[in-house]
Amino acid sequence: MAINVIVGYDGSPIAAAAIDAGAALFPQAHVWITHLWTPPFASESLRRRLWTGTAGLNSFIEAIEREGEAEARRLTDRGVRLARTAGWNAEPLVRRAYGGEGLVFAQLAQELDADLVLLGSRGLGGAHAILGSVSDMVVHYSPRPVLIVPDPLLTAEQAALANGPVLIGWDGSPGAEAAFTASARLFPGRNLIVASVDGAEIASPADSPPPAEGLTVERVDLASGYGAPGRSVAEALGAYGHSRGAAVLVVGSRGRSAVREILTGSVAMATLHRAHRPVMVVPQPRERPV
Repeated sequence: MAINVIVGYDGSPIAAAAIDAGAALFPQAHVWITHLWTPPFASESLRRRLWTGTAGLNSFIEAIEREGEAEARRLTDRGVRLARTAGWNAEPLVRRAYGGEGLVFAQLAQELDADLVLLGSRGLGGAHAILGSVSDMVVHYSPRPVLIVPDPLLTAEQAALANGPVLIGWDGSPGAEAAFTASARLFPGRNLIVASVDGAEIASPADSPPPAEGLTVERVDLASGYGAPGRSVAEALGAYGHSRGAAVLVVGSRGRSAVREILTGSVAMATLHRAHRPVMVVPQPRERPV
């Protein structure tokens, strides 16, 4: 099944690694290699070359606009070549944005009717797990599933991308049901493992029925010594994903707003920051007014 994927690309090795991982996970996808062209609209070295002093300020601004856009398109074309080399049907998408990149990616997901937004991420914890990053904001706002690929991946984690199972966090909630449905659609033919973390106070009762006939819910012990409940659940899911050689961890997002998710330290965000494997966060479908 061909799916449509928006891939964030900024020319970094992390973005290139995300392309490689995405191509292994979704080999038949159609992708938009997407670069958001944001102020000051050109690299520092290019701005230094164009600067001729305050007397030519208007000409400098015009040159920044012209050369900055050309630079953005050249960068995006390099990403397209990487994606095509990896086997993807890829096309470039350059969008001018004035900050708020996370929100722009979310808007593009709606505008292009994408099945998935894919981004690379450097930090998995500690000082790198800073709320407010582009990946965090895309997860908060996107109406479509978002897959975050951490860098670096170990050899075993890389190998799992091609045919490893997909581990889905399960608590019987609408968010978990959405996560299972999205996983079945985006990973056809993959083994889906549904896992519930026993003893998690923020989860639904441990006896929640499985999401589909013939599946069993595998029980995972709650990690101890990690403080907040969301973090403990995330550590437990991450450890279980490691033991099962999972290609991707999938969690549903419960929150109705970015502020609520940030303040509560949800399982979705904790898993995003703590896991050492790609994490897909699936938004809970919005209720339609009656």
